[in-house]
Amino acid sequence: MRDYSRVSKFLEIPREVISNVPKITITGFDEIFIENFKGILEYEDFFARISTEIGNININGFNLKLNQMTDNDILVSGKIENIDFEKKVSKE
Repeated sequence: MRDYSRVSKFLEIPREVISNVPKITITGFDEIFIENFKGILEYEDFFARISTEIGNININGFNLKLNQMTDNDILVSGKIENIDFEKKVSKE
């Protein structure tokens, strides 16, 4: 993986493209776009819990909606008040 990492840096390939590390893009207080998500663990109109390879993303707010879902990407929109990250505990 180390050599591949050097090659990807040389070719300027983004890290999220070559691994399952999520890329999170936040637009104001209204949208959060998560690339490389694994699944939806919980969803209510005031709370969403999204699973990723490196942990969970908790989103609190009002009128939350799950939009533009694909196998790898999800857009959460609404009035976002708080975003919280739960790091996955490694079993090593």
